[in-house]
Amino acid sequence: MKKSIRTQALLVLGAIFVLSLLTYARSLSLPFISDDYVQIHYASKYGAFENWPALFSDALYRCRATSLILTHWTEQLFGIDPLPYRLTSLFLDILCSTLVFALGSWRVIGWRIAALAALCFAFLEGHQESVIWYAALPELLAVAFVLGTVLTWIRFLKTGSPAVYALCFATYMFALLSKESAVIAVPLIALVAIFNRPPPFWRPLLAAAPFALAAIAEFFWGYEARSTHLHYNDGTFSFSAPFPLTLARSLFRMLWVWGLLSLLVVWRWRFHPSRLTLTAAIAWMALALGPNLFLTYMTQVPSRHTYAASIGLALVVALGLEATRRRFPMRWTMPLAFAIVALQQAGYIWTKKQRQFEEARRRRSKFCGSFAKTTKRCACVAFHMEKKSPSMQPGLNGAKPSM
Repeated sequence: MKKSIRTQALLVLGAIFVLSLLTYARSLSLPFISDDYVQIHYASKYGAFENWPALFSDALYRCRATSLILTHWTEQLFGIDPLPYRLTSLFLDILCSTLVFALGSWRVIGWRIAALAALCFAFLEGHQESVIWYAALPELLAVAFVLGTVLTWIRFLKTGSPAVYALCFATYMFALLSKESAVIAVPLIALVAIFNRPPPFWRPLLAAAPFALAAIAEFFWGYEARSTHLHYNDGTFSFSAPFPLTLARSLFRMLWVWGLLSLLVVWRWRFHPSRLTLTAAIAWMALALGPNLFLTYMTQVPSRHTYAASIGLALVVALGLEATRRRFPMRWTMPLAFAIVALQQAGYIWTKKQRQFEEARRRRSKFCGSFAKTTKRCACVAFHMEKKSPSMQPGLNGAKPSM
């Protein structure tokens, strides 16, 4: 029996790898775009061990420490050939999909739905910018550590082990060093505690208090340096932003079209066992979008910031697929439905999104000017030559760094 379960798990992991690779294979040939050079520049500035004191004195980039250190060592080992950087993002995406599969340890989800969700997460197109755009590396690392936090939290609720609790908190600290949005781990572990049965759930919530305090401390640490913090001065965020509208539009945009169809299927075919899981999935989406609901420059969360929320979407689509299988129990029903969704989503990335990134490549060629014709190092060389130039600090030619 255990051997059979192990074999099934290995098959799921293999399928995740293949689906992720096929979905993003074409994008591996893309060159860098402008914000990727900003990431590499700050990695060269802060990534080395001797520069860590300067890194942690920078209010913005200390919250991206893990990505800068990883990028620094990638550059040290492979230079500035785009392929290793793109493979790094792809590997992290596969890791996150694997961690989504591990959410099956939470009985609200279960292993079957978690397996389907992990496979769907591997090819869903809504968050593709986080994988293709190397400058979004902080997003991938933050979500990986947030998932690690949630998974160790689930384990802690089962065992009550102080060692597991310590590991959970340490993982959360790495999440906070990856991106500010990693604070979503706090409401997510609270969500797990609330859905944990039997009650009372207030005891786990008390155990979550140090996580909330760490998030508050990080906020005030950054707020103290607001005079030099880029995002406090560039108008990117505001507490007066219409966040209810942004939440509604972002949820609708994410759910369109397979998410809404899955909701319809679950409701129409009365897939009653899914109610608790569906509630948890929608709550996960809303909570994961939270940190980016206060954007001022648009009333929907950009796709590169929906990576964590897409886990909830993957759960919704998985429930729709499972409801379809139960309604039509023929052996070919599930593979056919899954193939239709996968081909449409991956095909969108291979065609429309690929064209968009190729257009970004053409803009980069103009951006680099005649210098791009003589060297592939392009703006990276300019960054290394111009490190002391004040105009380079916000980003290349005044461009904002990726959030």
